[in-house]
Amino acid sequence: MKRSFKFSWCLMIGLIGLANQGMAQDVKVAAKLDHTSIPLGDQTNLRLSVHLPTKADVVFPVLGDTISAKVQIVQAGKTDTLADPQNPAFRTISQSYVLTSFEAGLHMVPAFTFKSGGQSFSTNALPLEITAVKIDTTKSIYDIKEPLAVSYSWMDWLRDHWPWVLIPLIVVAALIALWYYLSKRRQQKPVVEAPKPIIPAHVQALDKLKALKDRKLWQQNAVKAYHSELSDIIREYLENRYQVNAMEQTSDEILSGLRHLEISDQSRNSLRQILILADLVKFAKAEPLHTDNEQSMDHAISFITQTKENNPLPENKVQKNNNETA
Repeated sequence: MKRSFKFSWCLMIGLIGLANQGMAQDVKVAAKLDHTSIPLGDQTNLRLSVHLPTKADVVFPVLGDTISAKVQIVQAGKTDTLADPQNPAFRTISQSYVLTSFEAGLHMVPAFTFKSGGQSFSTNALPLEITAVKIDTTKSIYDIKEPLAVSYSWMDWLRDHWPWVLIPLIVVAALIALWYYLSKRRQQKPVVEAPKPIIPAHVQALDKLKALKDRKLWQQNAVKAYHSELSDIIREYLENRYQVNAMEQTSDEILSGLRHLEISDQSRNSLRQILILADLVKFAKAEPLHTDNEQSMDHAISFITQTKENNPLPENKVQKNNNETA
């Protein structure tokens, strides 16, 4: 009985040992450096990985800021898990660290221990060579170079200050447009001419009679021209004085149209003699005496003087009075 119990106990211990040994054979750990030799102060990656069954747990080594007195950890990455494409029952867990060193020489990256299933698994130690920067002592020390001048063209300046350039241009353009508009508007305003002074009808007629007399037409045998101009001066006076269309009327029509006006008989007779003699000379080719020529001038001056308007109003006042009368 005692022998049977001892045998069972030994068999159980053996099976457990075989199971642990099999599991130990399934877990593989590794440590790898991207570069085994780097310049002083440069960096390289340390990659820790473990290959184990999917159902197995593992504890990674806990690293601080350094892995040795002369090798420092700059940065620790996150763990990454990848399934084994050839055997889905296994997986690979990895984690990377950025290492650096500021002391030249050959340094050893120590072995790292993983724990899984109550057992420990260690990686191999790795050599890391830190090479010093070679200094050529044969060359003299140069001064620090001055900062490089950055080219800055006017296009760069315009790109940086375009609002301050655009605003004045807009203001100037607006002022020019305003000036152009005002000048055009000023040019389009009608120019109000000062009213010309109105010369009374009798003054105009007397001036023309004097000019005709000074020309001495009948004395130069231009009798027809003399009486024709004299008749026209009288007709123009009648139009301006009494607003009748005397220039287009015959002598009889003129005399008939003036009947209702307040004109003295003497003035009517003077006008009749002027018009009749002028018609005889122009149409009947009469040859009046010198006294007749002079008398026609005297009759014209007398008629105008006796029928002139005593206080002629300016044109605007005459128009105003006519509007009020209407």
